Amino acid sequence: MKRKFYIWAVSCWLLTIGLTGCGVSKRAQNTDPSADRTQIPTWHTCLIQGAKATVQMGSDKVNATVTMQTVRDSMIIIHVMPMLGIEMARLEATPEELTAIDKVHNVYATTTYKELNKKLTPKVTWKQLQQLASAELPTGDETAHLQYIFDDKTIDLTIYYTPRKTDVPVKMNGLRLNKYTKIDISKWL
Repeated sequence: MKRKFYIWAVSCWLLTIGLTGCGVSKRAQNTDPSADRTQIPTWHTCLIQGAKATVQMGSDKVNATVTMQTVRDSMIIIHVMPMLGIEMARLEATPEELTAIDKVHNVYATTTYKELNKKLTPKVTWKQLQQLASAELPTGDETAHLQYIFDDKTIDLTIYYTPRKTDVPVKMNGLRLNKYTKIDISKWL
């Protein structure tokens, strides 16, 4: 029972990290060299509620419901709810750093993209995370199949997006981290 919970907790964390450290299998290509490469943002806030995510690492598989709130170029909060709609993990991200919160064990860790990228393949960037959390990946806004490599382990992540809401007020209240114990990110990595 303890081992099963450990696998579940690690998978939940990997889902949270997998949401940030992912690469897409298909890239969009612009074949018109004269096309304007600068685009005016089409939204300021984005909310995706009830997306379904599946993480598979070896024979272990975890399914979770994910809510993603984004304020363009400012803040992203990803809520991971694997059981009964209860938030078990959260990722709060800014363009400078990431904070991962494990609500089951009442711990959190903060890291920069540079530190996180030491063990992740492909590299994590703020832009990629913002595209993922707002369903703006080159592969479309319905499904994302991503692959993430952590050391020698391959993690497959599939997200089934629900329709996104843009330019609506999103509840971006952060957790009061004083309720949690800060740990070194290397304990998770």
